[in-house]
Amino acid sequence: MGDFRISKIENLVISELSHLVEESKTDGFRFLERLVNDYNEGTNTFSEHGESLYGVYNENNSLIAVGGLNNDPLSNDTQVGRMRRFYVGKEYRRKAIGTLLLRQIIYEAKNYYRVLVLNTDTKQAANFYQAYGFEESEAYPGSTHLLNLGYEK
Repeated sequence: MGDFRISKIENLVISELSHLVEESKTDGFRFLERLVNDYNEGTNTFSEHGESLYGVYNENNSLIAVGGLNNDPLSNDTQVGRMRRFYVGKEYRRKAIGTLLLRQIIYEAKNYYRVLVLNTDTKQAANFYQAYGFEESEAYPGSTHLLNLGYEK
């Protein structure tokens, strides 16, 4: 595995993400485009208490993966976090980049939330999340999976 670095993104530079946005759109996914739009509009900047946006960078300091953690906007429970906008560039899949990013988000989520939820509509992604302990569940609105973190405020 090459030299990869994971960092919290404090100020998203849209141009750093544009290649991933285009790649994801080609694959039929619009959630990175939504990330950019929401960030630009200020509706979701991953800056509330307990929220974060992470990027994984390669040896050339290019952004190769992104994933975010939000307070779950669909739940009234402040102890529920939602993983959002998780994407790994095609060239870097099956190289443990997704695992690195997922583990960082889970680690961060444990500081703020009791449960981490997500929504996915692909079997491949569902299998990936389930391999790391997520369970299929519709217990929370707009979610397909949850992970009990055990944290209590």
